[in-house]
Amino acid sequence: MAKKCCAAKSSCDTEFIAPMSALWQIYDAIGETEAADVVAIAWEREDGKVYRYDLPIPTNLDSKDAKYVSYVVERIAKFIVWSAGGWKLYLAGPDAVVKPVAKAYTKKGARAFDYDFFSSIYGRPVETAIVTLDKMPGFAEKTSKVKTVADGCRIGFDLGASDFKISALNKGKVVFSKEFPWDPRNQSNPEYHYSMLTAGLKEAASTLPRVDAIGGSTAGTLVGQKMGIASLFRAVKEKNPSKFEEAQNMFFRIEKDWGVPFAIYNDGDVTALAGMITMNKKGILGVAMGSSEAVGYVDPKGAMTGRISELAFAPVDFNPNAPKCEWSGDAGVGAMAFSQQAVNWLAEKYGFKFPKSMKLPERLKVVQAAMEKGDAKALKVFVQIGRFLAHAVPWYNEFYDYENMMILGRVTSGLGGEVILETAKTMLKDVYPEWAEKIDIFMPDENARRLGQSVAAAQIPVIKKGK
Repeated sequence: MAKKCCAAKSSCDTEFIAPMSALWQIYDAIGETEAADVVAIAWEREDGKVYRYDLPIPTNLDSKDAKYVSYVVERIAKFIVWSAGGWKLYLAGPDAVVKPVAKAYTKKGARAFDYDFFSSIYGRPVETAIVTLDKMPGFAEKTSKVKTVADGCRIGFDLGASDFKISALNKGKVVFSKEFPWDPRNQSNPEYHYSMLTAGLKEAASTLPRVDAIGGSTAGTLVGQKMGIASLFRAVKEKNPSKFEEAQNMFFRIEKDWGVPFAIYNDGDVTALAGMITMNKKGILGVAMGSSEAVGYVDPKGAMTGRISELAFAPVDFNPNAPKCEWSGDAGVGAMAFSQQAVNWLAEKYGFKFPKSMKLPERLKVVQAAMEKGDAKALKVFVQIGRFLAHAVPWYNEFYDYENMMILGRVTSGLGGEVILETAKTMLKDVYPEWAEKIDIFMPDENARRLGQSVAAAQIPVIKKGK
């Protein structure tokens, strides 16, 4: 890993510990020594894919420093697994550093939530292995280049929690687009999900002379084309667990039914793809700030990586006293910086009072309405989220190669979103000037919003020659 972030060594935020500050301290210590060790961290996931990260550390650590470095390594390991996914953690480095990390990712360890989550996704217990540096697996990622010319006759779908949208394209022209209401979260029989989607696909197909390819976007976590954890199948998992595997394999069934090139990606990746298509930009990291943080990624070559990118649970703040996520119980994760949850805790901190019965979406509306009226407390909320975002830009770039960050979602609506964007850009220039030159932070324009995920998803599969 290159020593990329030291330029902001003196930066400090009284209400947010800059994510890379811990690494800067390590780098400073390394700079004072002639030799350095390396801690290697790698997560292996499906199809032999591996994300590896090497962190230089000082040699001959004393016990206090080793404990600190171990904490940093654990945070990096956690970020990687929620970024790329993984069922096996490899570690190489001094025992005092890596053994506590390996212990954390066990069923009864500090990261038990992560252990259970990824064991469920991959259908196998999460493993950890401490190896020598020469036995560490290398970085291995298989990307899918997206053809942005919408040739042939294509169908695209986008599955959400309350409705799904299907579009049909004939040589790039949208000839059908419709939203279908449904209630997937409360349906315990996966046949409901399959039949509803199939009916929608058939209706779209009726507007085309033929179907050459189908592409999809879905909420939830995907492992290839297999659905992992998803609210869409919550009732199946809880009330009809014997049918959960059938639900997970629904997309394989759809692909077999239609017999055409088929591709499915998480909705975050498809959102980033829509930005790439409409704005002619590549290397896009899309950050959606809604009920939680949703992230998608298209690499600098315009390819999809298949990473899970669930950065709502990935650390952005090394401060152990940062607010904790209610679900995972961990502190300083993305959901507490870039979502309605972030708006809520900041608003309460700055003096807003909400009825206990008021849900987060309603609380967000209250703060946004106050922002439109020029309320100083509301302004502080959105300014702080903008500061969070500026600190996250170089940190996210450690793991995603991007030059464009697209922010969207309910939290970015209205004047509050403009404050988030301008604050992030200003702080980036002041604190991370080299990153301000490299990274463009923007909100999607009207073309990107109008394109929609179903139309973007339709353009993912590669049509076979002769079609």
